[in-house]
Amino acid sequence: MTTATPRAAQATLPARGGKPHWLRAFGPGLITGASDDDPSGIATYSQAGAQLGFSISWTMVLAYPLMAAVQEISARIGRTSGRGLAANIRRYYPKWVVQLVVGLLFVANTINIGSDLGAMGEAVGLLIGGPVLVYALAFGVLCAALQILMQYARYVSILKWLALSLFGYFATLAMVKVPWGAVVHGIFVPTVTADAKFWSTIVAVLGTTISPYLFFWQASQEVEEIEAVPERQALIHKPRQATAAIGRIRLDTYVGMAFSNLVALAIIITTAATLHASGIHNVDTAAQAAESLKPLAGHLAFALFALGIISTGLLAVPVLAGSTAYAVAETRGWPIGLGRLPQHAKAFYATIAIATMLGAALNFSPVSPIRALYWSAVINGLVAVPVMIVMMLLSGDSKIMGKFGITGPLRAMGWIATLIMAAAAVALVVTSFMA
Repeated sequence: MTTATPRAAQATLPARGGKPHWLRAFGPGLITGASDDDPSGIATYSQAGAQLGFSISWTMVLAYPLMAAVQEISARIGRTSGRGLAANIRRYYPKWVVQLVVGLLFVANTINIGSDLGAMGEAVGLLIGGPVLVYALAFGVLCAALQILMQYARYVSILKWLALSLFGYFATLAMVKVPWGAVVHGIFVPTVTADAKFWSTIVAVLGTTISPYLFFWQASQEVEEIEAVPERQALIHKPRQATAAIGRIRLDTYVGMAFSNLVALAIIITTAATLHASGIHNVDTAAQAAESLKPLAGHLAFALFALGIISTGLLAVPVLAGSTAYAVAETRGWPIGLGRLPQHAKAFYATIAIATMLGAALNFSPVSPIRALYWSAVINGLVAVPVMIVMMLLSGDSKIMGKFGITGPLRAMGWIATLIMAAAAVALVVTSFMA
């Protein structure tokens, strides 16, 4: 990336202003973790709780160290090299590798955007009535416009505040009668079966928590932070910044991922204690989960759940579209960055708009949103493992990381996460054929 444009330079000003100090301490990790609980993720966790009850809760304990390690590795690649994941893959691997990975990422992210926008439109329809498709389209236009027209630092501040809306799911949980003994058992005593539905749920949960778009987004956001703060440079060029930078990344990432997993666990417990306990075992969308809660947990719980769908969508859709644009632009060698003025990164911003509006358009097609989301999860599952393998290879390459290559327990955890993702996908295929 070249030197910062006026928009990127302006982005440093609000960071030193009146924003609460505790909020300034967090950045890419918090936003990445919160965006992981998007409407599609809410649907996945709701389905898991409704279908399997508290017995699936242990997956959140398993997923936390894995997703935290993978996200820290992706962030450190960006902060150390000064380049995003796609740019590093393009630089050191054959062209077809990055084109295949980014092509699949584009398809999966676009479908995910469509599913999220559709869920947001349905949530508004549940709350106030009216044309669901128009709401979905309006949210798409709003999300794209905010990314294109708003200054980077102000935009990031909005995303951070939106992350706080996820506390609404803890409030929803507080309104539900929960048998906490069963919850504790479900969290600390893993239940495993050979049933294909069980493994499809495991893969869906892992694929939701450990998703490729999150890797690309957090790595690229670390590069954005370098551009936005003049004194920051890639660690490979300024090794003296390493101690503070790596410490910040670790705190930011582990807090962000913990927040993400606690919200997911709250959703699983809520739906297990209400829907599963009442014999409702199939939930196809986040909006359906919210609607099902209304007679079981009351109007306020329903409203909080529905409002959470809208706010998490406003957070996640820009991350999905942004990660797509970063990956495509890095692959093509285009000017990149939300810190740039639109006229200085036309193709980058055009990709954001195209991915968002294509996603919105899917809601007007005859394609079933549920079926589309399923295929999005399948593609994400296919993409995640090779991307994680390449990412692990990048993280240990001295040409990219210098003396800051990922080693020790963090590297081991990264490879364990990769193997578990691969094993879960294989188990799904095997059990599907046996069913």
